[in-house]
Amino acid sequence: RVRVKVFGDVQGVGFRHYAYYRATKIGVNGWVRNNVQDKTVEAVFEGEDGKVDDMVEFCRRGPSGAYVEHVDIFVEPFKDEFKNFSIL
Repeated sequence: RVRVKVFGDVQGVGFRHYAYYRATKIGVNGWVRNNVQDKTVEAVFEGEDGKVDDMVEFCRRGPSGAYVEHVDIFVEPFKDEFKNFSIL
């Protein structure tokens, strides 16, 4: 389980929808949301290590319209609390 906070020009560029599509395609559970206070994108990814790593790599690049300055990554204990991936 990993929680990420993505900084840069990441809102209004389809970041959440691309993350949702990719996570559901590869089988990662969790959520993604915009943080309107600081204009970041936040997400939690739960699943197999390689698949979670794939989502973190996606966040480092973002979709084509995004400019990612940096990503804060927080490794957390696996909780198995999600049954799917959602946009909050």
